[in-house]
Amino acid sequence: MTTARHDLPEPDAFTRPYWDAAAQGRLLLRRCAACARAHHYPREFCPHCWSEDVTWERASGRATLYTWSTVHRNDLPPFGSRTPYVAAVVDLAEGPRMMTELVDCGEPLAGMELEVAFRDGNPVFRPASRARS
Repeated sequence: MTTARHDLPEPDAFTRPYWDAAAQGRLLLRRCAACARAHHYPREFCPHCWSEDVTWERASGRATLYTWSTVHRNDLPPFGSRTPYVAAVVDLAEGPRMMTELVDCGEPLAGMELEVAFRDGNPVFRPASRARS
């Protein structure tokens, strides 16, 4: 019997471009042609103006830390072997807010600059390297 994994996405026809890009190390967002606002998580319509004129766009990968919580216990596979880990909410440079995991970080600070990284095809964020600033 195989153990269920609760960290793997279940792509469908609509979200497959997002997950395929993530597997290649690219973060995508949706942008509305009607109101010009970006949004995340991917939807087939704009959550701001309800237009269906939305397209995929490559995100810069830059973000700032909005809030976080260090998780010390999680019984769902494979999270138990990863504890403690930092669950975070970040503000993407393009505007949307995104739930993620913070990695390679000592002490998190609200407002700290972050950059996207990818682990097993999933976007995570780490402190921005100074060389890229």
